[in-house]
Amino acid sequence: MTRKNPSVEETDEKDLEVGHGPKDWAAGIPGVLHSMKPAIEHMGLNRTRKTVLAMNQKDGFDCPSCAWPDPHHRKAFEFCENGAKAVTWEATPVVIAPEFWNEHSVTELRSRSEYWLGMQGRLTEPVFKPAGEDHYKPVTWDEAIRIVADKLGSLESPDHAAFYTSGRTSNEAAFLYQLLVRGYGTNNLPDCSNMCHESSGWAMGQTIGIGKATVSFDDYANADLIIIMGQNPGTNHPRMLTELEACKENGGEIVAVNPLPEAGLRRYKNPQKVKGIVGRGTEIADQFLHIRIGGDMALLQAISKRVFDAEDRNPGTVLDHAFLAEHCEGLAELKEHLGQLDEQAVLEATGLRVEEIDELAARYLKAEKVIITWAMGITQQKKGVATIKEIINLLLLRGNMGKPGAGASPIRGHSNVQGDRTMGIWEQMPQSFMNALGKEFGFEPPREHGVDAVETINRMRDGGIKVFVALGGNFVGAISDTNAAESAMQNTELSVQISTKLNRSHTVAGAAALILPTMGRTEIDIQESGQQFVSVEDTVCAVHPSWGSVEPVSHHLLSEPAIVSRLGKAVVGSRIQADWDGFEKNYDLIRDHISRVVGGCENYNERIRHEGGFILANGPRDSRTFPTPTGKAVLTVNTLEHVEKPEGTLILQSMRSHDQFNTTIYGHNDRYRGIKKGRHVVFVNPEDIAELGLADGMFVDIRGEYKDGAERMVRKFRVVSYPTARGCAAAYYPEANVLVPLNHTAEGSNTPVSKAVIVRLEPSLDQSPDSSSTLTSGAASPASP
Repeated sequence: MTRKNPSVEETDEKDLEVGHGPKDWAAGIPGVLHSMKPAIEHMGLNRTRKTVLAMNQKDGFDCPSCAWPDPHHRKAFEFCENGAKAVTWEATPVVIAPEFWNEHSVTELRSRSEYWLGMQGRLTEPVFKPAGEDHYKPVTWDEAIRIVADKLGSLESPDHAAFYTSGRTSNEAAFLYQLLVRGYGTNNLPDCSNMCHESSGWAMGQTIGIGKATVSFDDYANADLIIIMGQNPGTNHPRMLTELEACKENGGEIVAVNPLPEAGLRRYKNPQKVKGIVGRGTEIADQFLHIRIGGDMALLQAISKRVFDAEDRNPGTVLDHAFLAEHCEGLAELKEHLGQLDEQAVLEATGLRVEEIDELAARYLKAEKVIITWAMGITQQKKGVATIKEIINLLLLRGNMGKPGAGASPIRGHSNVQGDRTMGIWEQMPQSFMNALGKEFGFEPPREHGVDAVETINRMRDGGIKVFVALGGNFVGAISDTNAAESAMQNTELSVQISTKLNRSHTVAGAAALILPTMGRTEIDIQESGQQFVSVEDTVCAVHPSWGSVEPVSHHLLSEPAIVSRLGKAVVGSRIQADWDGFEKNYDLIRDHISRVVGGCENYNERIRHEGGFILANGPRDSRTFPTPTGKAVLTVNTLEHVEKPEGTLILQSMRSHDQFNTTIYGHNDRYRGIKKGRHVVFVNPEDIAELGLADGMFVDIRGEYKDGAERMVRKFRVVSYPTARGCAAAYYPEANVLVPLNHTAEGSNTPVSKAVIVRLEPSLDQSPDSSSTLTSGAASPASP
């Protein structure tokens, strides 16, 4: 039963509370309580039972949060706190009432926070804001589809439109969406990968020929050593902690490399085990390397050099010579390059001691099976691509690729971001895919590469992209340089958002704007041929079905495949050989096409119905075959460069709080870092606070230091004394996105560099906590660029 949107007050940060440093353990009973209590309060007991207990089950739905894989033998409570929050947020019976649009102008909505917008409830009917007006108003589905088709049909070139995709989109919807876009005539398919793991794809594609993890789910428990770099599993993918615990119980070791100590990497209290409830739980990290931001590449090179040195001392006993000779190239060049490595430069870049680096090297040399896993702390560096190439170098030297318990493991941050790329959501899909797509649907796909996320903003700003369509997500909230992004979006002639709930991107829309409401993954999808399911691909290439478990909050909602099918019929129609009506009625028809177009997806409809789905083939993992130009894995030479910090500045990274997923804010607490009732904080090492003449608890304005001369600033953030690495600071996004210049991107991947922003902290003129509530207005409180 649906309910109208409640009265939700903006959070006033005058009562912000700061605890005493980071917690030393994660999950346990508090994790269960923080999962179930909000779910029952917001959804009721019955809806909670039908959703939370069906999440990640073989006959249930895939978690709409992270892409961590599912175990073969699942427990009833196979979910985590963040997943439960995501389900509660999506499956809430609270809906936006029709009168909402009369009561709230777009201008007024723009002054609201992400939290307030999300808490208004589910969208249930299409709404349209005509150019020159300041209110959305309800329209029919036919009117909404016609508006999009008419506008796209009026453009001089298909390249004047861009089509964004969020990682929550299913395989079926993603495949149809890219078909719609290419049938229309463009490859402008920016997606959330451009902002997160694009660096992983580029680095791995150039070295091992595939941009996906080379491990299976079971490899984690069977590794001798897991090196975790630039990620916080306790908040961002908590179910990973269970497999880290299994690794430790099997005698494996774990090393954490991060600029901040994270609770989940210190100690884990598994709430499904007695020792996790009444005992201390499991100590996770055997070693914590408190690395300086941007120092990961130097650390990896130093470890690889120590591997070569060990081989020189004991020839034939350290390197995996058979593997290297048969499967790899570039060994001699790498050895020569690392022979010139400046040890002092390594220490300056990393902020570590020689003894710490030696200890990690000893652990690596002792281990026979090693996994290196990483997330955005690595990919969103300027040298992110080169750093991941160094991860591959280190793994290859001792044959830690293509054997059980070993390999490379990028951890995807969204539930189906990897599947979307497999289905063709990329502005640079290979010609083999384009040939298969054209043959299957009887047309000539566009061959020129399209634009990525950053270039989309540039083109919208310059008037080259006039229409922006988003299948999910919160594009302007997620991308860097908030002011530039919002200005660019408002420069478009039409923006179209396919969404479940309101977010910032609906309030800084184009001259004309549409919001098309869609069903969530938790909801039962009934079409003309019966109940439908969709499929997703997790971070270890496992493809499995996802079935909704509760009734949709409104009968006006359409599913994502249905919306895309109707758009395809109206925009592309019979220009290609596509049964748009049939796709909406029966998703098996979509999967039949996938099986003939997407490599590795043969017999898709049959295989997806096997228990647990199926695993996509992966040459490096399965057979030590590498689809590179030479057929061999490539050891690469990369020039070391670390982040230079002028005197009086800090290196800032943006990160999530515990009460958020991407740009979705569930609440204003960060339990593991001791923050309550606020988000406008900056975490700084106490020695840096003293050196800069500041004080713990002081309010500061954070000013970015850039060569382009533009001023980017966020005002009145509270300084929090915290054990960050020396010279480094951290703040939450999307609030800190203002500080990241649009074209401050990683070399090679063009991913925004959100992990190396040079800033100055300047005491705010107003030091009174009573006025800090203004900080909740909009995405942040930036100065004009």
